[in-house]
Formats: sequence, structure tokens, C-alpha cells
Amino acid sequence: MHLEKLSLTNFKNYEDGRYAFGRQVNVIVGPNGSGKTNLLDAVYFLSLSKSAFQNQDAFSILHGADYFIIDGVFQETEHHHAQITISLQRGQRKVVMADKKPYERISDHIGRFPVVLIAPNDTDLVREHSEDRRHFFDGVLSQLDADYLQDYLTYQHVLKQRNSLLKLFAERNQVDNDMLDTYDEPLLVIGQRIHDRRQQFIAEYLPFFQSHYAYLSNEREVVNIVYESEVSNPGFAEEFRHFRRRDTVLQRTTMGIHKDDYNFLIGDVPLKKFGSQGQQKTFVIALKLAQFDWLESVKSIKPILLLDDIFDKLDDQRIGKLIARMDEGAFGQIFVTDARAERTRDLLSEVKAEVRFFETGDTNPL
Repeated sequence: MHLEKLSLTNFKNYEDGRYAFGRQVNVIVGPNGSGKTNLLDAVYFLSLSKSAFQNQDAFSILHGADYFIIDGVFQETEHHHAQITISLQRGQRKVVMADKKPYERISDHIGRFPVVLIAPNDTDLVREHSEDRRHFFDGVLSQLDADYLQDYLTYQHVLKQRNSLLKLFAERNQVDNDMLDTYDEPLLVIGQRIHDRRQQFIAEYLPFFQSHYAYLSNEREVVNIVYESEVSNPGFAEEFRHFRRRDTVLQRTTMGIHKDDYNFLIGDVPLKKFGSQGQQKTFVIALKLAQFDWLESVKSIKPILLLDDIFDKLDDQRIGKLIARMDEGAFGQIFVTDARAERTRDLLSEVKAEVRFFETGDTNPL
């Protein structure tokens, strides 16, 4: 599976762009701020129907324009091509089409064209909040498990409704417990399913992750990921209902799988507190490479790999390890951005794969 063609209209800083990509390594070069990352984001958007960097779709519309269109052709199998078109008009709903027919549910598109992004801000997974870690792992699971994605979307919808109800109760200083029951029951049932799938996933994912970390670090440390959830407590459902009054006072749901976290450990201590910058970078690259291998193992296709400005952020050892994996044919189609074309040419000069170079603003390979 690979992306053959990409067409952009009013997407971020691209008023008009047409690209024909190679099956293996595609390098996008150009000065900082010229749109290299935006081009990667277009590939990501086409694969997952959302931006990797913007929370709101409308932020991806070119300044001064009223809409954007992303259109691409994937070679899905040896004998089948799929045209995917994503469009958004300001003030309207996003439309995702496959071969010019809209999906009934956009979520049906997720996972059809798996993608993995390695970007400079990935270390936020270590340094920032539990929400960032949940978002990452939920994204990995959603590309594979349609039932999980549907449960996740339903849970978020019910949670939002319950929180709105709690605010209303606080304003009126009156609680309707029967009404809360109609929201609590699905949160508990769906939350338990999400918990169980997350727990199963970590058990499957961990060996891939630990293997990659060992390779990247020359087996210097032992690392682990521990899934932490209140839902693991056998008495969770009773405790959840017990704290209704607290939820009403705080006007939000204070317990549930939306509070889960993934504890990153190096040795037996938290990576966030005791890991060096190098160890944190190695950890997140291993997370992403494990995501790649896990998706490939389950879907039997290699995801598209997006490498955003990583040669500026990694030391020579990690760059060498990553290029060695490329040379071994571990990946499928790869997109790389770099502000320094000659550096990338030198780094990839010995790679056996076909390498195409594109300059931002130019639709023809260099």
C-alpha cells in the first residue's frame, strides 16, 4: 500500500499543489516555514481524516480561502487503486469520499490506510499530561480496531452529555439521580470494554516497543509501560456512583477511563523525572516504531511512515540506526522532511531503496 498521487487546493499554505510520489522514499526539502510539514500533514489527513497538528479542521484552510480539498490516489493492493477526497467548506461538515462516494461514517475510513508519524514534538508524550499519552495510544488502537474506535467515540459523546447535565444540576442546585443513571450505565459498560481492550493492547504492543528500544539504545537500559486505570479496581462501579455529589460540585465527571494514564518507566523509575533527553528521544522513537510493527503485524500491510525534521533532532547514532532499518527494507513508503537537502542526500546515499526529492513549491522530483 502506498500513496501515488496527491492534489492540494487551499490546504494550509498550499493554494494549489500536485505531486506524484515514489513507492519508497520521498524527501521534501525547502527552507523552514516553506510548508514541508504541511505536506506531510496532508498525507496524514488523507489517511486518517484529520490533521496531526491542528485540533480544528477549519485551521487547515488557507488563510483567506473558504474551503480546502485534499485528493489522493492510493495503490491499495496490486490490482486496486482507491481515490480518497477530503473537503471542508467553512461553516459546514467535513466530507470524506472514497472513489467519489461519501462514507456513511467518517470513522469507517480510519485504519484503511495506516500511517505513523515521527515528529520533533513527540517527546511531549513523556513530558506533558496523561491526555497526550491516551491520545497517542487511542490513535494507535483506532487505526486497527473499528469496534474500539466506535466505543471511544460513543464514550466521549456520553461523557460530554453527562458533564453538561452536571453543570445544569449545579446551576439549579438540584440533582436528578434517575437522569444520571441513564448516562452512568453506558459510561460504565463502554468504559469497561475500553479498559479491557487497552489492557490487552499494551500486552501485545510491549514486546515490539521493548525490542526497538533495546536496538536503538544498544540494550543499555530496561524500559516498561504500565497501564494505570481506576477501572481496574473491582469496586469501581460502586465508587463511581458514590462520587456523584463530588461530580456535581465540580461540574465534571471525575472518574472513568478518561482519567487513565500510561506510566513510562526506565529501570523502575519514571522516565519523565529521571530519563535524560537522549533516553526520552529513544523512548518515543521506539514507541512509534512499535506502532509501525504492531499495525503491520495485525493488518499485514506496511503503514506509510512520515519522518518530520528528524535529522535535525536526533544524534548520529539514532539516525544511523533508523537508516539501517530503511536499508533492511523494514518500512514501506516513507516521507522525510529536511531543510538541508545535501545532508539528506548524504545520509541516504547508501540506501538501496529508490529516493525521490521534492522541493516545496515544486511538484516535480529533483
